[in-house]
Amino acid sequence: MDRPVWPVSLKTLQLVYFMVPRKTRKIHIGSLVIGGDSPIAVQSMSATQTQDLTATGRQIEILQAAGADVIRIAVDSEKDVEALARLRQQFPDPILSVDLQENYRLAPLVAPLVNKVRYNPGHLYHLDKDKTIREKVEFIANAAREYGCAIRIGVNCGSVDPDYKARFPNDSIEAMVRCAVDHCGLLDELNFSDYCVSLKDSDAQKVIEANRRFAEERPDVPIHLGVTEAGLPPEGIIKTRIAFEQLVSLGIGDTIRVSLTLPNEQKGQEIDVGREILADIEAGRFRSVPENFSDKLNIIACPSCSRVENDKFVELAQEVRRLTQYAEKYKLTIAVMGCRVNGPGETDDADLGLWCGPSRVNLKKGTETVGSYTYDEILGHLKKELDLIISERYGAVEAAGA
Repeated sequence: MDRPVWPVSLKTLQLVYFMVPRKTRKIHIGSLVIGGDSPIAVQSMSATQTQDLTATGRQIEILQAAGADVIRIAVDSEKDVEALARLRQQFPDPILSVDLQENYRLAPLVAPLVNKVRYNPGHLYHLDKDKTIREKVEFIANAAREYGCAIRIGVNCGSVDPDYKARFPNDSIEAMVRCAVDHCGLLDELNFSDYCVSLKDSDAQKVIEANRRFAEERPDVPIHLGVTEAGLPPEGIIKTRIAFEQLVSLGIGDTIRVSLTLPNEQKGQEIDVGREILADIEAGRFRSVPENFSDKLNIIACPSCSRVENDKFVELAQEVRRLTQYAEKYKLTIAVMGCRVNGPGETDDADLGLWCGPSRVNLKKGTETVGSYTYDEILGHLKKELDLIISERYGAVEAAGA
């Protein structure tokens, strides 16, 4: 019996739908087991500055109360590590994952404090250019092994290793997959097996295709699923649901994260939404998505994290959505990114991109930088550029929102 991708009705789906069993190996993240027939874990990430102990502690409390299986915290300096140590003393029980950002050298410092270390292959080239990628991966693996940590290889569309982008200039999905497969090979060679992989994009269809390709080649490796920079609810939830429904039903996905742009006090919604989507899939409750869902204005926004240097970022994303409602019928992409680490790269593919610093917002048109503006100035300049694009592509009648 063929398994339907999108059923004609909820009733029909509940009669014929079945989930493909997951075939990945089991790995340990502290006391949590993922992979195989283990329950799919639901996780989220602190959206605050790690060194702000009060705010980050509050984030941990919120995510714990929501029932997060794993809580991720980012570090980028030794001061961040010191803050992480104090947080771990305050919160000894949660399963913690740490994001190494661009500083792989911190691995031995953070490994004693957490249960999982996440590194991005696309960030390893930043430091110690005289060392090979393999040497850097071995450095991380040795630290994780010594302290019993798992590893996540986190491949991200906006920060793919430049070597892979050069090798696959016309296939961004294959660049991600080949990078992930190669890094799995490195850890295999180092006899490190407690690892999982994520392949994330802001386009749900690319997430589906990348994870399908990877799972076909490495069905043994546990996968963390997410649509990165999914954006504001409800659109961000819809994008995420599309990817999760397609992949989880195929037996792909051992942990998930719903990345939504939310105020800090509402970050627990990511856990609630994730569990709701998983429950719906298990029960055969799919949400039909029209084929032309993506044929309109698409606002990409990152979910915020400790890299964000100004909390106005979330409010700005909400203001961008309100401002651009008049342009909703146009198939354009606007990306609102909260930091300097992923912001520049992840706005390159958008028609218009904003990446936010401490006091100024950088406005881009594709890969071209238009200018840098204050948070009070940026919306006017964004609308000007948006109207110009609409006028050039669709005619001037509605360019000004008339």
